[in-house]
Amino acid sequence: MSPEERCIYIDRLTPEGGLYTDAQRPVHPEANSSWQVGPDPWRLPDRVLRHIEEAGHHFLAFYRAANLLYNQSWRGIQPGWVAGYLDSGKPESVVALGRMNRIKQHVPLVIRPDMIPTKEGMIATELDSLPGGIGFTASLGARYGSLDEPITGGPDGMIDGFERMLRSFADTAAPVVAVVVSEESASWRPEMVWVADRLNERGLETVVMGPDDIIFREDGLYAPSGTGPRRIDLIYRFFELFDLKNIPKMELILYAAKKNAVKITPPLKNVMEEKMLMALFQHPALQNFWSQQLGSGTVAFLERTFPKTWVMDPTPLPPHATIHGLEVKGRPFQDWRELGSLRQKDRQMVIKPSGFSEMAWGGRGVAIGHDMSETDWQETIDHALQSFDANPHILQIFHNGATFPVEHYDFASSSMNRFRGRVRLQPYYFVVGDDPVLSGIQATVCPPDKKLLHGMVDAVVLPCGPMPPSS
Repeated sequence: MSPEERCIYIDRLTPEGGLYTDAQRPVHPEANSSWQVGPDPWRLPDRVLRHIEEAGHHFLAFYRAANLLYNQSWRGIQPGWVAGYLDSGKPESVVALGRMNRIKQHVPLVIRPDMIPTKEGMIATELDSLPGGIGFTASLGARYGSLDEPITGGPDGMIDGFERMLRSFADTAAPVVAVVVSEESASWRPEMVWVADRLNERGLETVVMGPDDIIFREDGLYAPSGTGPRRIDLIYRFFELFDLKNIPKMELILYAAKKNAVKITPPLKNVMEEKMLMALFQHPALQNFWSQQLGSGTVAFLERTFPKTWVMDPTPLPPHATIHGLEVKGRPFQDWRELGSLRQKDRQMVIKPSGFSEMAWGGRGVAIGHDMSETDWQETIDHALQSFDANPHILQIFHNGATFPVEHYDFASSSMNRFRGRVRLQPYYFVVGDDPVLSGIQATVCPPDKKLLHGMVDAVVLPCGPMPPSS
């Protein structure tokens, strides 16, 4: 097939209605896809693939150490301000959930970082433990795999990894899995239905349902089915902890979890979803803890990979103190508001909510300093500081992604188009036992003028695969 024919073939395989229902539109009336379609997977050199595969082990170790840090903090073994930061703005009921003894050791079993290739190396701007895109990335892999293209993890790697993770965590011979999708996350329901269909074909009984569809009985939770209610062994939650009060039957779900009548993943721990964990990793007072728990190799890897990050705590500093590590052209800072007077080109910074907010996911609430007016930047700083008690924010150094050439099919001209864009790589690791299995990678290539890299109608979205040996 020609590149044009390959793109049209891939587009025609897009499931009717798409795999998500958020505000998306096709790129052209003749296109099924709401993104730009390229002819080939995004090809990565072996050294990059090895780096990304290795990263999964470091990220899992980081989650486990962060979980221990929090547990030791609220117990008084580590500094109490750590738990104070992480619990800030959370209701007591949510804090208590995360401290349940039966899930004390539980960490996320799905890890998806946002990784940006830069001239300085690979930067992970975020770690997401409740990501969308599992079905979408799986579908991309299957489509491009049908062209006999090698896909990272294999053409069915995403489904393989997700299934293995669920079976491993359920720890029963024939588990019944309920993917519970809240109204807040409803735009991702179609892709999870697609995933569930694939899992059912493999013999893993899986149902996608809203929380109000759950049937409660004293011995556990049940899912409706054509043959009568089926006892649920494992819930894969597709709902946010900040939204618990709006979720029907949540008290019954939590009652069953507390009685160990059902397993739930990702764990009901707000701590594991906080972006400020990167700032805590970099805090000088905690260096000994991280070194002891992670070892020098993982510490060095994360120091190279995480952008410099700070918790925007408005507590005044004494006159002789400065914000540790925060400098612009050699200038230190004593107050976050001093950043508001920086020239636009010196504001290579990002402010965003740490977590536990509808503004903390999907790129919402992200403010890029050099992409806004001075007045808006100052207002963003003020808002972040004023929100600290209810919704802490973080400051990160912005890293400009390197540009790469990409081509896609232009439905308007019926020809191939080419541009240089910035790339966001999203690897999906599914934890099976102690092993974070790299099961697929999604590449989103955005036009170079876009500072915030995310899925958009102008972006080329591709699965990743290895670069051919001859390249």
